[in-house]
Amino acid sequence: MKVLAAMSGGVDSAVAAARAVEAGHDVVGVHLALSRNPGTLRTGSRGCCTIEDSMDARRAANLLGIPFYVWDFSERFQEAVVDDFIAEYAAGRTPNPCLRCNERIKFAALLEKAVALGFDAVATGHYANVTTDADGNKQLHRAAAWAKDQSYVLGVLTADQIAHAMFPLGATPSKAEVRAEAEARGLTVAQKPDSHDICFIPDGDTRGWLADKVGAEPGAILDRAGERIGTHAGAVAFTIGQRKGLDIGYPTDDGKPRFVLEIRPKTNEVVVGPREALALRELAGSRVSWAGLPPEDADIPFACDVQVRAHADPVPAMVRMLGDELVITVDQPLFGVSPGQSAVIYVGTRVLGQCTIDRTVSAVAVGA
Repeated sequence: MKVLAAMSGGVDSAVAAARAVEAGHDVVGVHLALSRNPGTLRTGSRGCCTIEDSMDARRAANLLGIPFYVWDFSERFQEAVVDDFIAEYAAGRTPNPCLRCNERIKFAALLEKAVALGFDAVATGHYANVTTDADGNKQLHRAAAWAKDQSYVLGVLTADQIAHAMFPLGATPSKAEVRAEAEARGLTVAQKPDSHDICFIPDGDTRGWLADKVGAEPGAILDRAGERIGTHAGAVAFTIGQRKGLDIGYPTDDGKPRFVLEIRPKTNEVVVGPREALALRELAGSRVSWAGLPPEDADIPFACDVQVRAHADPVPAMVRMLGDELVITVDQPLFGVSPGQSAVIYVGTRVLGQCTIDRTVSAVAVGA
């Protein structure tokens, strides 16, 4: 097969490309330039897509003996990921930029160009698996190592995208094994730190970055009764479930901590309350996609597991389509879930689909 290996400059994508070469595929490496003004150097695990990352990817490709190119996707990345991130926070929602990047850049823009150029598949360093069922349909599954599993951020992939996806690391039991393999292959990125932060906010100061992009004005912190109990420096950087950074100045009567329950961008208000008020029994979203074949009778409730964060534990739930909405009723309360997050649903290890959460229903009775 003719395979385009997306090489970020990290150890995972380098080993994934090496395995694709070793499997006998005709491999070409490509690094995506996603920043209009890339920095020269990374700072530990902060950021990615720097000039240093591009050079690391080129060195790995040279060692593997494969052609290597840098493709400029910065304009599309700005519109599809960065601008979306800003707009979502400005609306009081909490987006996942990594998931959006996979959806709109790595498995839309990149795959689109790869197929147009005659490639059969795009290989990445994600920890996930693609399998084929008895009827020849491709399915997306969790990686062998749940601690490294990245299927959540791939939950937005469509059937066609999964059919052209290759994840050579999916069956690898640990990251230590990947690093050891990179060392044995002579890859200079063998001990390079992983990227954990939002790549376009390399200093990790999301609050300051958003304040610069959206603006930050002082506003009221309210309790659930609507009484003003404090002042914040700007509502836009808060997220549902947040505990730190409220700086209210005095404790509750029972001494329990307060959490962000609601963000009101139009009035620049933040509502806080006890943790139990964060409990949710139902989630729903209208931006629905299926990772492969959709359920035959999606309007009839069916059992599955739902995951609402990349590293969260899955929770048993009942799911059904109600009009254009995917409605998810959980067996046990979920805490701190915000509109804008993605709810990815699983049947066993298989990723069935996802929705972007638009609304939630509290597990706590009104007035409780």
